[in-house]
Amino acid sequence: MSNSGMVELPVLQGADAVPCCPPITAGELSVKDSEKMAAMFKALSDPVRLRLFSKIASHPGGEACVCDIQDVGVSQPTVSHHLKKLREAGLLTSERRGTWVYYQVAPSVVAGMAAMLDLRG
Repeated sequence: MSNSGMVELPVLQGADAVPCCPPITAGELSVKDSEKMAAMFKALSDPVRLRLFSKIASHPGGEACVCDIQDVGVSQPTVSHHLKKLREAGLLTSERRGTWVYYQVAPSVVAGMAAMLDLRG
């Protein structure tokens, strides 16, 4: 299945956004904040993980069964490993339904990352 169109992630306002870290222009990040953000960006820095993240984010309904996104050029156990890393970084949530696991992008975390990188802040 080809997904050539862009799908926008929801932008959360106010209390819905998780303010992970202050905007990068607000001042120096604390050690704790920098470690937290580095873990998220590190998880996304792998091309396979970024593709999986993109497949989930752009999937109709904003969630995807692992069975629908595993065609990224690596074996199924490797896909599971990458999904685990994205989940551990807080970028994905998952829910088991029967024998399949469904993944969703954690929009509040992504909104927090975007807020941190906002140079207008």
